[in-house]
Amino acid sequence: MASEPDLLIADEPTTNLDVTIQAQVLELLRALERELEMSLILVTHDMGIIAEMAEEVVVLYAGRVAEVASTAELFSAPKHPYTAALLQAVPRVDRKRSLVPIGGNIPNLITPPSGCRFHPRCTYMIDRCVSEIPPLEAIGGGREVSCHRWKELDLRRSP
Repeated sequence: MASEPDLLIADEPTTNLDVTIQAQVLELLRALERELEMSLILVTHDMGIIAEMAEEVVVLYAGRVAEVASTAELFSAPKHPYTAALLQAVPRVDRKRSLVPIGGNIPNLITPPSGCRFHPRCTYMIDRCVSEIPPLEAIGGGREVSCHRWKELDLRRSP
C-alpha cells in the first residue's frame, strides 16, 4: 500500500476465516478504500459480503458476465437466471422455505457449453440459449444482462 494505488483487487479475502477476523479484514478494506481514495474490486462468492461491501456487482458464470447492477437492484430484482438462483441458494433466517439448490453440474471450462454457458442448468432455457451466446445488453439505469429471455422473466426475490 506504500505506492498508494488507485485500485486494489481483493480475491476472496475472507475465505475460511472466522466471522470476527472476516469483520476485521472487511473493515481494513473499507478503511484503505476511504483513506487512499482508491477503488476496490472484491472477488467473493459470499453474498452477505457483497450486500455489505459493494455498490455495484458484476456476476460472472463460467468466465462470462451474466449481469451488472447496483447491489440494491441486484438483490431485489435480478435479471439473469443464474443471479436469481444464487440468491435463492443463500441461507436466510427469515426464509419460510428451504434453500433451492442450483440444479445440474458446474461446466467444464476446458470445453464449455455452447451458447449461454448457464443453459445446461437453467430452468428457463430455450433452443436459442444452446446455439447463441447472449450479448451483454445495457437495459437502463447502468444495468446490463446477458440473457436472451430477460425481458419476459420475472425473477424478483420472494420470501
